[in-house]
Amino acid sequence: MGSGSSPFQPMQIEVVSVQSQVVYGQVGNNIAVPTLQALGLRVAAVPTVVLSNTPHHPTMHGGAIPLDWFQGYLDDLLARDALRKLRAVIVGYLGGPAQAGALARWIEALLRDRPDIQVFIDPVIGDEDVGVYVDPGMVEAYRSHLLPLADGLVPNGFELGLLSGRPVADIDQVAAAARALLVGRTRWVVATSAAPGTWQGDEMRVAVVTRDAVEVIEHRRLETTPKGTGDLFSATLAGRQLAGAGVAEAARLACDRVLEVLVATRAAGCAEMLVFPDS
Repeated sequence: MGSGSSPFQPMQIEVVSVQSQVVYGQVGNNIAVPTLQALGLRVAAVPTVVLSNTPHHPTMHGGAIPLDWFQGYLDDLLARDALRKLRAVIVGYLGGPAQAGALARWIEALLRDRPDIQVFIDPVIGDEDVGVYVDPGMVEAYRSHLLPLADGLVPNGFELGLLSGRPVADIDQVAAAARALLVGRTRWVVATSAAPGTWQGDEMRVAVVTRDAVEVIEHRRLETTPKGTGDLFSATLAGRQLAGAGVAEAARLACDRVLEVLVATRAAGCAEMLVFPDS
């Protein structure tokens, strides 16, 4: 049988997840891939950085994937003819502005042929307690290159303020800032850790903002949380929407899943998230 007449077809990918990868820990694709797979999705994991662990440990080794490698990872998915059934691209932590530009060009090419592909972007920039912890050029890289391609955005409150250039001290301001980003393809923003100055007791708030509605989800806050909760939330949110849930329902399910994992992890006495089968 000749090489061109094989009865076997390329494996078809449903989700491309572009995020960080660590040797030790549960962040980025380490947590996103098993989460999406548990929801019945076939995932291709494209690493943006490969690190021994997250930077809060005393030692860390590794770094950003070279740009030609990163571009090659994306291009080879097309070269393998693996994306005929692609449903979504999920974007998390990126290794720098050059990666953001390369990824945006790749997504743009996909969308020209397949505008139905959903693009979920978690614009990882920083947090309220530590400030910006990526290349400062990433704020403009997201604004210029990636936000216009997103169906939905999953920033935390701090990131929402940076990207919109607006105050985010209360839920009304969060909603106004989110709506400033609802242009072009972008239909919704789910802001995690929204308006922390308004929280009461042991609660946290997630704001689900569309052009027509604002829904606030209140959920329990644990005093200490391991790294990667945002990545778990974003992957669950995307996976639930791909399964047919609306954005507000998917956000509630993602909140529930994060809390479930955190409670189980704390009960096990582990410093890193432990993912148990979804109940």
